[in-house]
Amino acid sequence: MDMALNHYHQTEYFTDGKADFSQVQWAAGSPKKGYIPSYLDKDELCVVCGDKATGYHYRCITCEGCKGFFRRTIQKNLHPSYACKYEGKCIIDKVTRNQCQECRFKKCIAVGMATDLVLDDGKRLAKRKLIEENRERKRRDEMQKTVWSKPDPSQEEWELIRVVTEAHVTTNAQGSHWKQKRKFLPEDIGQAPIVNAPEGSKVDIEAFSQFTKIITPAITRVVDFAKKLPMFCELPCEDQIILLKGCCMEIMSLRAAVRYDPESETLTLNGEMAVTRGQLKNGGLGVVSDAIFDLGVSLSSFNLDDSEVALLQAVILMSSDRPGLASVERIEKCQEQFLLAFEHYINYRKHNVSHFWPKLLMKVTDLRMIGACHASRFLHMKVECPTELFPPLFLEVFED
Repeated sequence: MDMALNHYHQTEYFTDGKADFSQVQWAAGSPKKGYIPSYLDKDELCVVCGDKATGYHYRCITCEGCKGFFRRTIQKNLHPSYACKYEGKCIIDKVTRNQCQECRFKKCIAVGMATDLVLDDGKRLAKRKLIEENRERKRRDEMQKTVWSKPDPSQEEWELIRVVTEAHVTTNAQGSHWKQKRKFLPEDIGQAPIVNAPEGSKVDIEAFSQFTKIITPAITRVVDFAKKLPMFCELPCEDQIILLKGCCMEIMSLRAAVRYDPESETLTLNGEMAVTRGQLKNGGLGVVSDAIFDLGVSLSSFNLDDSEVALLQAVILMSSDRPGLASVERIEKCQEQFLLAFEHYINYRKHNVSHFWPKLLMKVTDLRMIGACHASRFLHMKVECPTELFPPLFLEVFED
């Protein structure tokens, strides 16, 4: 019995009959599997029992066993009931730690474990909930960071955006005041279908004559927009003409579409003439009017600003697949510059529409289809409408 008890009564560890744990040399613990925090040194030991530590618990590096023992003791207020059979002089290591609760608890206090950090069940559950909420918030923040980590425009791109925006604003009739300055085409014009005309081929001559009055200034503004872009002006004249003839209807359609008014269900042409779907259709555009109105309805949810409309126009203008172009690679590179600046500007704007950028690029395809449909429709208009009603610039741009 004396030999057995000798393990607990090594007096060199005590002074004045009280436990002194400051000089205890702890035995190396056997390795245990499980998560070990990165801040722990390899094979770091529990300061209470010498077993392999699992982390920083209640202000001390301890093992899971001593952490749990300390927490239960405080939560259930067990320490007053602890009683050492050997005058509080037991040595605590990973073998003996479960044999004397009083000495183990005193050892926990002696090495610095903090009782005030132990939470009761209610506080512990609240803390766990808070931790989970913080993790979830961090996860959302990381996802949001990933979404918005795309680059904003560079200094050079900002200058390009400034130039193209100024080109658009100075050539866009009525600017932001178009709603106040627009005039509605009288309801009796272009609303009644033409008798005995095939569906989609109806042309109301009075409505057509009204549209031709604004077509020349509308085309002129598109040309002026292009000429304000240095990259366009540096191209050969032959290529400039091809690009303008190819994009003119597309850009005019875009400018009309972004001026769609859902309240009156009208488009405002050239910043001054508000027309209904039926008026535009019967006034010569036929089924093309449906495509332009549908585009306007779709774009109304995008809330495009002047820079975005301007960049969209520049991308359409610099289409390197127009037939007959000589400087294809050069034009393609110009379009790539606009596209990259455009994408970075979209990142900067942070729209709330999901997948905003690819959805907006699809509008380029819609506009190209409008241009192609109008080219076909133009042939019908030449047959159905008197030649004298066609302005010279209108014929110059849209005739092959």
